[in-house]
Amino acid sequence: MAKLVLLTLCLVGLFSCTVNGRPATFLQDFRVTWSDSHIRQIEGGKAIQLILDRNSGCGFASKYQYLFGRVCMKIKLVPGDSAGTVTAFYMNSDTDNVRDELDFEFLGNRSGQPYTVQTNVYGHGKGDREQRVNLWFDPAADFHAYCILWNHHQVIFSVDDVPIRVYKNNEARGVPFPKFQPMGVYSTLWEADDWATRGGLEKIDWSKAPFYAYYKDFDIEGCQMPGPASCASNPNNWWEGAAYQQLSPQQATRYHWVRANHMIYDYCTDKSRYPVTPPECMAGI
Repeated sequence: MAKLVLLTLCLVGLFSCTVNGRPATFLQDFRVTWSDSHIRQIEGGKAIQLILDRNSGCGFASKYQYLFGRVCMKIKLVPGDSAGTVTAFYMNSDTDNVRDELDFEFLGNRSGQPYTVQTNVYGHGKGDREQRVNLWFDPAADFHAYCILWNHHQVIFSVDDVPIRVYKNNEARGVPFPKFQPMGVYSTLWEADDWATRGGLEKIDWSKAPFYAYYKDFDIEGCQMPGPASCASNPNNWWEGAAYQQLSPQQATRYHWVRANHMIYDYCTDKSRYPVTPPECMAGI
C-alpha cells in the first residue's frame, strides 16, 4: 500500500505539533509569509492570534504542499465592526498562469450585520467562480470548524460539517479540475475595503483597530509533496472512498438548506457575467 502521509497539527506551544509521530514546531513545518510581528501565540501557545492594524496585516503558510486530502481549521473571526477586513483560509499551488486554488474568504461586516463567506475555485488558471453565503451564526463569538475536502471526484467546502459548496469534477464537460498540482495551506488577515463589504461601499473604521482573528486545532490529512507519486493516485486513501464521492442524503439536505436560506451570490446565476450558464453549473451535485 502506498504510504499515507498523515499530518496532525495540534498547536501545542507555538504550533508545536505531531507529524507522522514525531514532534514538530512551527518553524519546522510552517513559515510566516507576511509580518511575523503581527502573529502571536496566546493561551500558552495553544492558539494563535493574527493582527491587522494601520501598519500591516499578516499571514502564514505550510512549508509543505499536499495533493488531495482534507484540511480543517478552527477560526474565530474579527468581532464587532469588521467591515473592510478579510480573513482568508485557502489552498494554493503557488504557480502563476495555471494556478490551482481553493478559497475560503471571510468578509467583514458592519456591527450587527451577518458575516459573509466567499468561496472560489481555480482550476488550471481558470477562476471567477465565486459564491457567497451569509453565515447563520456569529463566527466571532466562538471557534467554528472550516474544512476543505479535495479528492478526484469533488471539492467540498464545509462549515461545522455542513457542506456549503460542492465543486464536482466535470472534466467530461470540458471544465478544468484541480488534480495535477499539489497545493500549500495558507491563511491571511488583511485590508480589502475596496471590495470586501458591500462591494467596497463600507470602509474600514481604523478607530476600531487593531483587528484580531484567532486560530487553533489545525488538521491536515493528505499526500505530502514531494513524496511517493503513488500516494495521490491510491484509491484506498480514506478521502477517495465511496462516502466522499458524493454527499450523503443528510449532507445534501443541509447543503440545500444553506443554499436556499443563506446564499446571496452565485456566479452560476449571474447573467451579466455569464450569459451562457457555465457547464459545471448544469451538473448539480
